[in-house]
Amino acid sequence: MLDLVIPVYNEAAGLEDSVRAVCAYLTRELPFSARVTIADNASTDGTLAVAERLAAELPQVKVVHLDAKGRGRALATVWSTSDAQVLAYCDVDLSTDLSALLPLVAPLVSGHSHVAIGTRLARSSRVVRGTKREFISRSYNFLLRTSLAARFSDAQCGFKAIRADAARELLPLVQDTGWFFDTELLVLAERAGLRIHEVPVDWVDDPDSRVDIVATAMADLRGVGRVGRELMSGALPLSEIREHLPLVGDSQTRVVQGVVEPADAPARSALLHQLVRFIIVGVASTLAFALIYLLLRQPLGAQGANVTSLLITAIANTAANRRVTFGFRGSTNAARHQGQGLLVFFFGWALTSGSLALVGVLAPTAPHSVELAVLVVANLVATVLRFLLFRHWVFRPRAGTVPDTNGATVVADGLTEGARP
Repeated sequence: MLDLVIPVYNEAAGLEDSVRAVCAYLTRELPFSARVTIADNASTDGTLAVAERLAAELPQVKVVHLDAKGRGRALATVWSTSDAQVLAYCDVDLSTDLSALLPLVAPLVSGHSHVAIGTRLARSSRVVRGTKREFISRSYNFLLRTSLAARFSDAQCGFKAIRADAARELLPLVQDTGWFFDTELLVLAERAGLRIHEVPVDWVDDPDSRVDIVATAMADLRGVGRVGRELMSGALPLSEIREHLPLVGDSQTRVVQGVVEPADAPARSALLHQLVRFIIVGVASTLAFALIYLLLRQPLGAQGANVTSLLITAIANTAANRRVTFGFRGSTNAARHQGQGLLVFFFGWALTSGSLALVGVLAPTAPHSVELAVLVVANLVATVLRFLLFRHWVFRPRAGTVPDTNGATVVADGLTEGARP
């Protein structure tokens, strides 16, 4: 069975026409049973009365009333208590053409995918909306790709479906109750390695939309920051979810934008996030080195200040990369990590110092610009070497551990390394 939810708030004027249109489509086009659930988000007009009248007249219509607003709250409430095998929702204005509903839910009914979304950004989609909304939508999805390494194309199209078993795994982890609910759900599903199927849709903007764009955008930005921090901390148990959700077909593939791709895409996403975090930690370490050097230059002299600053920042850099970049928590192996980290920094220091010494031997009269160029190249090589050594030697998962898709290291029994009693 399909449970199609229509979240509404003060939609008394257009609710009946939309619900009747949806019911007619479901009866005419779907080869399986379906239900329409009207989720009333604390409406203050006659929306609830209209919904209850429709439910009394149409056997496939159900009404759920909530005392608080929030699209995410409405969807989570209905989906978490539904007895249907496939859960979906669409906006009450039917901006998305209903002809895409069957292609949306078919991969979930067959067991081929876990989640399905309508996308307005595919080449074959037909979209009618203003330049302002087009720019905002594309900018938001670009932000998700750059900040959270999201691979799905359209986070906020009000046309999505999810298998009930996947919803049971993901909904307890989703915190947002408003418009960011969709994005958070998709990001967590993708990081858990679930199959996300995308369907190009025909979409016409509703000129009567009452969405507060500025307030919604600010809430979304806060949501992106919160989810990013949670993923970086490795606190979400995403590595366990995929194991609980069987699929039809090759277990080593998933679907993104309708295209089957290797299931190691989350691992590539984790690599990108590790690189970004490594760079951020490196910039912070460089600033800390400069500050400590300036404070110690007078009492210890240039060489003493340099060595002391390098030692302090090397220890701090290894600790920060251990937790932030590679997701290790607790004290287990911390001493070994620090020892190997110091060796890594020694290799980098030897490379840069050796390059500079080589310039002095081969070209003693070379101008300072040549020395600077050699140092820049040597530091770039040292940075790449440091990242590779950190990733494949210092913080490489040991026997009995597997890398989480967030970059965290998890032991075989599901506990994060360092969390064992």
